[in-house]
Amino acid sequence: MSVVNQFSQRLGSNQVVTPAVASASITINQQDKAVRLVNSGANICYVRIGGGAATTADIPVRANSEIIIRKSTEDTELAHISASGTTLNVATGEGGI
Repeated sequence: MSVVNQFSQRLGSNQVVTPAVASASITINQQDKAVRLVNSGANICYVRIGGGAATTADIPVRANSEIIIRKSTEDTELAHISASGTTLNVATGEGGI
């Protein structure tokens, strides 16, 4: 028997961003322990949670995919970058890991 730990999104936390060639960042909720990233675009993008600019050496979010990442409660910034541009939905919450 397996127990599924579903992601529980904080209401109002969803942000839609368009990663481009230059790294940009958004503020994310400090209290939440997980971030769900949904790449609904056609190109890969990369994200960094914490501080600093995102690079292609950071966490990849492939086109038309979803990942959930655990984060520290100290992390309040998510940086994103995509060489070809794409669309990324970012939501914070609990669980899903």
